[in-house]
Amino acid sequence: MARRYCIYDVFTDKRLFGNPLAVILDGDDLGDSAMQAIAREMNLSETVFVQTSGNAAYAARLRIFTPGRELPFAGHPTVGTAVALAERNHGIGALDKDLVCVLEENVGPVRCAVRLRHGEAGFAEFDLPRKPLRIELALDRQGLADALSVKSTDIGFENHVASIWSAGVPFVMVPLHNLAAVQSLEFDTTFWEKIAPFVEGALTSAYIYCRGGVHHQAKFHARMFSPDMGIPEDPATGAAVAALAGAIRHFDALPDGHHPILVEQGVEMGRPSFIHLHIDVKDAEIFKARIGGQAVKVAEGTLDL
Repeated sequence: MARRYCIYDVFTDKRLFGNPLAVILDGDDLGDSAMQAIAREMNLSETVFVQTSGNAAYAARLRIFTPGRELPFAGHPTVGTAVALAERNHGIGALDKDLVCVLEENVGPVRCAVRLRHGEAGFAEFDLPRKPLRIELALDRQGLADALSVKSTDIGFENHVASIWSAGVPFVMVPLHNLAAVQSLEFDTTFWEKIAPFVEGALTSAYIYCRGGVHHQAKFHARMFSPDMGIPEDPATGAAVAALAGAIRHFDALPDGHHPILVEQGVEMGRPSFIHLHIDVKDAEIFKARIGGQAVKVAEGTLDL
């Protein structure tokens, strides 16, 4: 059976930048093992399978796979698929449109808003399906430093310390004191597998960040490594930024109000990505948050399976 697919570069408006995503448009009737095998074949950080939802109010059901395992939720598949479905239904380069849809993911329903503008890459943003929560587990600071090939004194800046956060997918958040430390780190997969905690039945991934960035508008610069997911390094990780929202609110003690934050990632890989995070704080807690970015199609075809 021929199954249609397309590839989008996500969190960018330029082809061959951002984080590539494979979208299998005809995902119905595929079993778990088949989807995992296709994700390994695609060999991108994530492959999403678009299926018919059992709820007529939802635009589609999404199954999201890395080369290593299935995820309950991920940011760049959500943004990329929302744009892909909007462009499939309304056409690339169509008249300006603003759309709202709900995508069903394993984490639950995810509300998305999509903006299509003639001559521009599509833009989508989604409400976080879960508020970020801190997971209280002890972390070995020296072990983290050894896994990143940095000094233990490089870890932490201002009030930020290493911590674990999850908004559906758990990450060890490791703040480094400046951009140079983040750019020069060397991730040791073997050592990480020895010292990283297991959370929700899986080895946690590493999300390393600092304040500022290469792009003058970026408020944070980040890198992500995930041996468990089969991702040596990820150009953009929306699920990690969703978790990072909790760390930012907590350690920066964000006051009540609206806080727009631009996170850059993928710079060291030559695939700069720009993730728009919006945090609304009420009574010193996250009231709501959303993540957005652009996505541009680079390829389409069929799988002969």
